[in-house]
Amino acid sequence: MNLSLPENKRLRFLRWFDFRSGRLGMIAYILNRVTAIGLVVYLYLHLAVLSILAGGPAQWDAFVQIARSPLFLTLDVILLAGILIHGLNGLRIALTGFGVGVRGQKPLFVAFMLVAAVALIAGALKIFAG
Repeated sequence: MNLSLPENKRLRFLRWFDFRSGRLGMIAYILNRVTAIGLVVYLYLHLAVLSILAGGPAQWDAFVQIARSPLFLTLDVILLAGILIHGLNGLRIALTGFGVGVRGQKPLFVAFMLVAAVALIAGALKIFAG
């Protein structure tokens, strides 16, 4: 008796990351989960950084110098991307839950992601411009 699962069932979860299938709903699902995890991680990091305030002005000023580095500015842009993608996708899900745009979920997702891209570009320019 063979108790092992067929290959396609054992590795089924890998299909989550196969974007070639063109399933836009799956891409939206993955983006929502990944950005949610990223935002939760950021929340804990943010709380840890706020603890630097207890070290006094000198320690805070040293951190601000580090936070103005290109690496941290790039991380700010990534954070902005996560906020925009998660927020707008969440808005799409909420609208769909209320019965608005149920038949047009894919165009609504694409439109919201285009809005996110434009806002991300504008935000990145603002972040790196100072």
